[in-house]
Amino acid sequence: MNKNINIVLCGVGGQGTVLASKLIAAAAMKKNIPVMSAETIGMAQRGGSVISHIRMGEGLYAPMIARGTADVIIGFEPGETVRMLPYLKEGGQVVVSRRAIMPVTATLSGTPYDGNEMIEYLKKYIPRLLIVDTEQACHDIGSSKVLNLLLLGAAIHSGSIGLDEADIREAIRGRLPERFHELNFRALAYVRELSPDYLSAG
Repeated sequence: MNKNINIVLCGVGGQGTVLASKLIAAAAMKKNIPVMSAETIGMAQRGGSVISHIRMGEGLYAPMIARGTADVIIGFEPGETVRMLPYLKEGGQVVVSRRAIMPVTATLSGTPYDGNEMIEYLKKYIPRLLIVDTEQACHDIGSSKVLNLLLLGAAIHSGSIGLDEADIREAIRGRLPERFHELNFRALAYVRELSPDYLSAG
């Protein structure tokens, strides 16, 4: 790896955000890439925010990513992705799920929330944007539990995280029970073969 890479993953509880960050870290370590990570989990089991910071490369002294320095944001939920945009560096990559989940704060306050509005905001302000129709993809694959691998696969194919599909496959083998391997491999393969309608900036 020729340069350090800073990755922010954000979503809500139950989406597999932390597992995705652990797979990235495991894949980096397997390639002898120094890695530091940290998670911030707020009421995760109740739909609260989940944020993971991953830093890869030489000369790292702290796991937290400074604002304006993230190379990529992997957003599991549109609103959470917009909220974390201050961390993205100029020209950074955003990979986001199109599917919105009502945040706890909006549910309690009765505030309206429209994920499409968040997606339109990202389209307007983020030049390097990949939007994944994860709802359709999960339907096609037959499981809602592969959201994290779909987004991780999209980030891989964007070329922004310094890892390839083989690296993540090896991490899956090392960290997940064998009965889950085939399903997650299928999610990675699905993203690789996506048409522009499913993986696009539109």
